[in-house]
Amino acid sequence: MTLPASSALQAPTDESRSGAKLGDSIFFNLTRLSALLVLVVLAGIIVSLVISSWPTIQKLGLSFLITAEWDPPAEKFGALVPIYGTLVTSAIALIIAVPVSFGIALFLTELSPLWLRRPLGVAIELLAAIPSIVYGMWGLLVFSPIFSSYFEVPLAATVGHIPLIGALFRGPPLGIGLLCAGFILAIMIIPYIASVMRDVFEVTPPMLKESVYGLGGTTWEVVWNVVLPYTKAGVIGGIMLGLGRALGETMAVTFVIGNSNMLADASLFSPGNSIASGLANEFAEASPGLHTSALMELGLVLFIITFIVLAASKLLLMRLRSHEGAKS
Repeated sequence: MTLPASSALQAPTDESRSGAKLGDSIFFNLTRLSALLVLVVLAGIIVSLVISSWPTIQKLGLSFLITAEWDPPAEKFGALVPIYGTLVTSAIALIIAVPVSFGIALFLTELSPLWLRRPLGVAIELLAAIPSIVYGMWGLLVFSPIFSSYFEVPLAATVGHIPLIGALFRGPPLGIGLLCAGFILAIMIIPYIASVMRDVFEVTPPMLKESVYGLGGTTWEVVWNVVLPYTKAGVIGGIMLGLGRALGETMAVTFVIGNSNMLADASLFSPGNSIASGLANEFAEASPGLHTSALMELGLVLFIITFIVLAASKLLLMRLRSHEGAKS
């Protein structure tokens, strides 16, 4: 039985083909333009930072990175204290946030009852929506006094007497300083890392996990031998996302870090400064010239630190993939 000519499929005409090719060409060029726009914006930021900080780069050179003195009236600028504060507070935040986020993601995907998963997941995501200035105000007015009395004082009385490591936990328990700033940053980045970890844990094929359970594996064995190897790229990506947030956080750190440009000792109880908080405190009042240039170079240094962190994460992932190929 043959179909009527009106219902038969018609071969595409030259006009329809040319229209499809034109649409594909427009779509391809628009997507390519979107990708190139990101590179153009990134290059523009780098060029503007280098140009704005060039006077300081010419005059101070590498001494800018290894000098601790910051004295705008005398035009003496050293970025050692802000760099140290940025790295230390971010490291403290990661040390606290990564295991907590891993535990949250593991509980939500493997152990939590079904009725609790959704409300708990929404509550964690809502923490990420709280403005950073609210974290800063809460940290200064509520968390800092509690942290000083119930954490820093016992920590100094116990760990503070241990040789070498005890030097990090000595001094007056002010409640504001590098350690407090690190804790506030950890609270802020936990929702980001936990949400990413939960999402990547959920994409693990159930058959792989059920196979290990069927062989008598425990929940920890399933997570360690199946879930983590399968999702390691996403896990590392979530950790890097949290680290990027910690490195660039401004207002919350400004409230609780102490905003001191002096590097008195190695104690984490001491007030300090970070690159982001230093920029927030001084940029509006900076006089044109070397002071503004020094602040712009601080921004350039923060950009370079972030780039190094992201590049290191990519190299780590490439190394992990190469080891997988060698094993197979």
